[in-house]
Amino acid sequence: QLQLVESGGGLVQPGGSLRLSCAASGFTLDYYAIGWFRQAPGKEREGVSCISSSGGSTNYADSVKGRFTISRDNAKNTVYLQMNSLKPEDTAVYYCAAGGIQAMCHEYEYDYWGQGTQVTVSS
Repeated sequence: QLQLVESGGGLVQPGGSLRLSCAASGFTLDYYAIGWFRQAPGKEREGVSCISSSGGSTNYADSVKGRFTISRDNAKNTVYLQMNSLKPEDTAVYYCAAGGIQAMCHEYEYDYWGQGTQVTVSS
């Protein structure tokens, strides 16, 4: 089965940090661009950060630039999202997704999706 599984979410205070992981099974992430997306209550799903298949190119939403870092370890078939200086507005369900090798950071380009992990930023 082709699966992406997110982990690392939880409850954190404003200003805190979390590291999300996205582990793949059933396929090799080397061939895919990976995106992190999130959906907050009452809002549409939005792109957070994307990384090319080689890891040589990354993109970030303006709202998270300077605070979040995406990385990948293809040897471990895992992608990470390091989230620092978290704000209450970062509260959302975070999803990782795999897209084609030439995918950018558009939701419609992504074919495989994880189940999501909840991130709650609250004091």
